[in-house]
Amino acid sequence: MSYTPRILAFAGSARKDSFNKRVVQIAANGARTAGADVTYLDFRDLPLPLYDQDLEAKQGIPENALKLKDLMKSHQGLLIASPEYNSSVTPLLKNAIDWASRPVEGEPPLAAFADKVAGIMSASPGGLGGLRGLVHLRSILSNIRVLVLPEQVAVMKAHEAFNPNGTLKDPQQQQTVEQIGAKLAMVVAKLNV
Repeated sequence: MSYTPRILAFAGSARKDSFNKRVVQIAANGARTAGADVTYLDFRDLPLPLYDQDLEAKQGIPENALKLKDLMKSHQGLLIASPEYNSSVTPLLKNAIDWASRPVEGEPPLAAFADKVAGIMSASPGGLGGLRGLVHLRSILSNIRVLVLPEQVAVMKAHEAFNPNGTLKDPQQQQTVEQIGAKLAMVVAKLNV
């Protein structure tokens, strides 16, 4: 492809050995194989305070939130692996979305999200693989003007699902996750020709 899609990949988990960090890396590899330029972000590298409008009014948008916004604005696609906390998204992921959605003078509303395309996935030790949280993530992203691919994957029994090298034991599931990354790269490329 002559156009190179830029995709930002991240997980809504800070845990060092997060299953969701593993699964989003698989999708990122699928996107790279399809010709995308993928940046992986670990939220541990951009710690953010809990969103607080009084804090924002007093001190402005935190430096790391501005860095996150800049990263998002410089990429056309998002690969997001979202753990499920109490049938929804994690506070870490929701907080990052909330900070990145804050307006900066001179930019259009939702500049970090509008007209982006996202591929979503989850991994969980539970029997549903985090599927219930993806319903909420899809709703949040759609409401902030992100086009979310209809394809998604939820890796259940994630504590048993991975090989030591980070790949999935089930070759079909490995391929499905890679295909989400590849599909995202293809859709972003088609929308930006």
